[in-house]
Amino acid sequence: MSDPYYLGLATTFHDPAMAIVGPDGEVLFAEAAERHLQYKRAPNCEAAPISRLPGLLKRHVPRDADIVVATSWGARFVRTLGRAAEAGLMGHESVSTAQAGLNRSFVPDRTERALVAHLHHLQAAAGLSVQVAADRIGATGTVTLRRYPHHLTHAAYGFRSAGWPEAAGLVVDGMGERGAAALFAPGEDGVPVEVHQYRGPMSLGFFFGLITELCGFDPVKGEEWKVMGLAPYGRSDPELRALVDRMWTVEDGVPASAPVDAITEAATALEGLRPADAAREGWADLARVGQDTFEAMMDLLVADAHRRVPTGDLVLTGGCALNSSYNGKLVARSPFSRLHVPSAPADDGNAIGAALLALAEDRKARGAGGTALAAPFLSPYLGSEVDDAPLERMAAWEPRLEKAGPAVVARAARALAEGKLVGWVQGRAEFGPRALGNRSILADPRPADAKAALNAKVKYREAFRPFAPAILDEAGPDWFEDYQDSPYMERTLRWKPHARAAVPAVVHEDGTGRLQSVRADRNGRFSELIAAFAGITGVPILLNTSFNVMGKPILHSTEDALAMFATTGIEVLVVNDWIMEK
Repeated sequence: MSDPYYLGLATTFHDPAMAIVGPDGEVLFAEAAERHLQYKRAPNCEAAPISRLPGLLKRHVPRDADIVVATSWGARFVRTLGRAAEAGLMGHESVSTAQAGLNRSFVPDRTERALVAHLHHLQAAAGLSVQVAADRIGATGTVTLRRYPHHLTHAAYGFRSAGWPEAAGLVVDGMGERGAAALFAPGEDGVPVEVHQYRGPMSLGFFFGLITELCGFDPVKGEEWKVMGLAPYGRSDPELRALVDRMWTVEDGVPASAPVDAITEAATALEGLRPADAAREGWADLARVGQDTFEAMMDLLVADAHRRVPTGDLVLTGGCALNSSYNGKLVARSPFSRLHVPSAPADDGNAIGAALLALAEDRKARGAGGTALAAPFLSPYLGSEVDDAPLERMAAWEPRLEKAGPAVVARAARALAEGKLVGWVQGRAEFGPRALGNRSILADPRPADAKAALNAKVKYREAFRPFAPAILDEAGPDWFEDYQDSPYMERTLRWKPHARAAVPAVVHEDGTGRLQSVRADRNGRFSELIAAFAGITGVPILLNTSFNVMGKPILHSTEDALAMFATTGIEVLVVNDWIMEK
């Protein structure tokens, strides 16, 4: 009998995803459901990955292979939810009678109860859905289901993608089985070992969600990054800071929730102070105070992590690891000398983490060791490929469309140097929320008005939100202060003074940029494009933003790319070896 394949499912109520891992530990496929649904974060669409399973199983899994389905919430927790459901605590009538006011997790008690009840309903169908998909394609192997603790799946993915044998692993998000943060160290066979669980109601994820909502944005849509973008435009207002500080305290050296009355009173007072235009423009002063407070809380957790696991390397995962503004400051403000944040640190990444844990469990049972799990995995390019077939058909009647082969790189570089907006689609999609050179809209970062032009022609998003620089890794120290390798656009760094004048379109209000470090061994064609642009302009940097319009996920198909080319101000479209210009 052949070794099994592993199907990981992220089964939270947001950011559902699926991953397929081979018997040797190779990640064969990973993609969030939002991409093929074209529905941002795909809330309440946890079954959506299953609809694609028949085709993916045919492509990646032998017909006679056994399949182990691994999910991202632990068996003990699921059983507890089941007992609560049997007691009538998970039904609508029970949940609806919970208090509507904020609790010590910074969300309405009714909302938290509803989220937990929803989690219960999600976990029941995972294995059965995979069995149905396997039956549809005539697969003959067995399908079994395993469950792994939520924070452990975060840590497994984080450690595997870092490949650092002595790192500390800090998971910080909205909620797990027993708390909203946990600390791990590498264990035997590469499986993380929990060192400490930060129990209690304190949730940095829900705290930042509350700040996001008070600022006029929607945390359900994942608009926390709007707070990060707006914060540099605000001032640290003492009245707002005093109110926010009433919501939390410090216990045993780490953040803790204030009493619920203090949280409620402070939130009510903040609502009373909110500017009338916050729903349209956002509330910059509260964004600044909220971001500063989040960073102070994270500093405490990071310092505690180093006390408990005194090493130089930190792996940071969980939804809070998407706070790139803080990530760029972490090394300078902490005892750690290196930071790794994976490309999908939020719940979508748990699909890979769960599958890897199942693999490690089987390898240990066979006495094979977990070396495949411990090996570094860096590539984020794990999603779907775009299809050339629509372009081949279109070429018969569209004279502007041409298959240029490798020459598309030089042509795209020239177009960028001429100030044109280029839609750039190559190979497999990135796993995670940020475009990393395979599903990107690119522009020349030198004109001061490039940001405004891109917003007016394509993105249609708020003017305060910055655009990111993609920079050749070897050039990074020449352009950024205290340069750090940032392969997944996961941290912001401060530009050197000369750079701010040279590439103003990618310099944020506070003099930073959320960079992507690009190397040929990570993405050969994107590296070649930036190098070609540098050969023309002397600047080894491109403005890189995701290939979408505001409110939509990054594109999924060739047809999506063609539709955006036709309906927005993108002037050049490159899809693999094809190019079309307006």
